[in-house]
Amino acid sequence: MINRIFLFLILGAVAVFAAGTIEGEAIKKDLNVPAIVMFVIFVGATLGITYWAAKRTKSAKDFYTAGGGITGFQNGMAIAGDYMSAASFLGISGLVYLNGYDGLIYSIGFLVGWPIILFMIAEPLRNLGKYTFADVASYRLRQTPIRILAASGSIATVILYLIAQMVGSGKLIQLLFGLQYEVAVIIVGVLMILYVTFGGMLATTWVQIIKAFLLLSGATFMAVAVMAHYNFNFGELFAHATELKGIEIMSPGGLVSDPVSAISLAVALIFGVAGLPHILMRFFTVSDAKEARKSVFYATGFIGYFYILTFIIGFGAIVMVFQNPQYLDVAKQAVSGGYPIFGGNNMAAIHLSHAVGGDFFLGFISAVAFATILAVVSGLTLAGASAISHDLYASVIKKGQIDSITEMKVSKAATVVLGIVAIIMGILFEQQNIAFVVGLAFAIAASANFPILFLSMYWRGLTTRGAVIGGSLGLATAVVLVILGPIVWVDILGNATAIFPYKYPALFSVIVAFIGTYIFSVTDNSQGAKDEAEAFEAQYIRAQTGIGAEGATEH
Repeated sequence: MINRIFLFLILGAVAVFAAGTIEGEAIKKDLNVPAIVMFVIFVGATLGITYWAAKRTKSAKDFYTAGGGITGFQNGMAIAGDYMSAASFLGISGLVYLNGYDGLIYSIGFLVGWPIILFMIAEPLRNLGKYTFADVASYRLRQTPIRILAASGSIATVILYLIAQMVGSGKLIQLLFGLQYEVAVIIVGVLMILYVTFGGMLATTWVQIIKAFLLLSGATFMAVAVMAHYNFNFGELFAHATELKGIEIMSPGGLVSDPVSAISLAVALIFGVAGLPHILMRFFTVSDAKEARKSVFYATGFIGYFYILTFIIGFGAIVMVFQNPQYLDVAKQAVSGGYPIFGGNNMAAIHLSHAVGGDFFLGFISAVAFATILAVVSGLTLAGASAISHDLYASVIKKGQIDSITEMKVSKAATVVLGIVAIIMGILFEQQNIAFVVGLAFAIAASANFPILFLSMYWRGLTTRGAVIGGSLGLATAVVLVILGPIVWVDILGNATAIFPYKYPALFSVIVAFIGTYIFSVTDNSQGAKDEAEAFEAQYIRAQTGIGAEGATEH
């Protein structure tokens, strides 16, 4: 039965793709045949992996964590594949192309949160948890309120992050295959649902590993090709870029123009990465805490190297794409008087790939960018589905009285729902820069998820009341300030001025979360609070030693 459904969905996706291509051919320029061929090869290969993984996914543990059988190196590569998203490859290179030096803020910010995970999060998380980070947050606190809070923060983060990936995928496929934007987003949504529903974490992991390898290889070639034009002299590259766009692209202030915004963005990126549910979930796929630590070590190396490449790619796009008539949208150029490129600034890296490698390399990079999006949305969807099925349904509604098969069915149903939501939101947010949208997701992760996770592992005084109220205040503050800020209140809703003047609310919402959690914990004199404090020592010993942890080896 499952195989029939699987085949039906594949045929449906192909039909949508074909229909969209026929309609789109009339409205776009010539199609890139190498890109289409590589796209089809990648989709076929990943669907094969999904079919293989589906046969080996028989329990909730298999579905959520690939049975805990992923090695540290494999998981590090998969984490890198999960983290190096469309916002990283397309969005950050697009920001560098648009703003020059300031785009580096995102590159550095996305990376600097990893030492926190390496030294303070990864091992305790693996020792205390099972499927989601809510397992850790609720370890010695009351299950129901903590899991509801953790699931709410996870779902909010996942949906915002999904928006960015869907926008990137829609723009990419629209540009390459001549499809309407809406049809392109639907294709990604269908494939995402297929990967997660049938292959679970095992399929998602291998899609992420393959994608990470391809992306690092392609980005390396692009960076080397750009530098080869300038005899590997960064000075010559930057000098040419400033000739085209002015010396201001080498100065800060074009993207983040005031200290409050700069600090707030930094807070979101540093603490947000340690609260991303799809990243935290990956640490449960390895056998023990030692492998979890190795995962972070490898992932940090891959990710750091990649972000250096995005900076070179962004400046490479300035010197090779910015005024190249081949990539300019003539219609928009006549209206704006500037140098707008096909697909917008987020497509700068895609056009650069054609400039340095022709149609064949454009096809390769385009397929890799598509793989990037599919890998990330699969990980996000799985994290969101696990929050719904494991944290809310199994643990809160059913109070743990549920069998593995039923929980998997609920998770698969949640996957379909999240896929539909991602498609709708991707269409609604078409005009937003995807790196900005990811910044919003990071703000919520930093405000609602990270404070509760961190304090639950390291502060004896944390109580259920403090965690619930403080975390809720952080989540509510982040969401409200995002709505009242310039991106939603002005750009989306069309108001003249924003009520909250800053794009990045994390500085305020994270402070609210920590202060609220502290105040409502230290003022909690209930017997339950005393019992939770007494349980801290046993939790801390397990967190640091792994004694009693899932999959721990007895000595």
